[in-house]
Amino acid sequence: MKQYAAPWSKALVIISTLTTLLGVVMTFLPCPGANSAPSWILMARTVPAGLIAGCALFTIRGYRLTPDAIVIQRLIWSTRLPLTGLRSADHQPDAMRAALRTCGNGGLFSFTGYYWNRRLGPFRAFVMDPRRAVVLHYARRTLVLSPADPEEFVQAIRTLKCLG
Repeated sequence: MKQYAAPWSKALVIISTLTTLLGVVMTFLPCPGANSAPSWILMARTVPAGLIAGCALFTIRGYRLTPDAIVIQRLIWSTRLPLTGLRSADHQPDAMRAALRTCGNGGLFSFTGYYWNRRLGPFRAFVMDPRRAVVLHYARRTLVLSPADPEEFVQAIRTLKCLG
């Protein structure tokens, strides 16, 4: 088993920091008359904290390569991608360029979810730094990951899978 870190891009650090600060301010900023405020105002004050906590759970801590799978390690769970059926693995630093998020997270602690762009078509992202993008092509799906050393990661997969 080989472990690969999932370093954060500068953009991810900036987006996550500013959004978290804004959420904390919105949650804890004193509000005159809060004790008599309508319930929807009180609920709206708790949504930022819930959003931040929820997105933080999807943070990617790293990627582990096993003889039969790629394991994406999150904060409290892992996602397993079998190597069976993998057709190709390539480092493509601009794979996420001009990608449209169709469902998912676009920068609050990760770039995860479902995306689309002209180059890849629909794909699922598990990314912390788009410049380190590794594109995995399966028969019916495309995935994008971002390990710390994308070239070494691709070579390790190719060695395991005997890919060209």
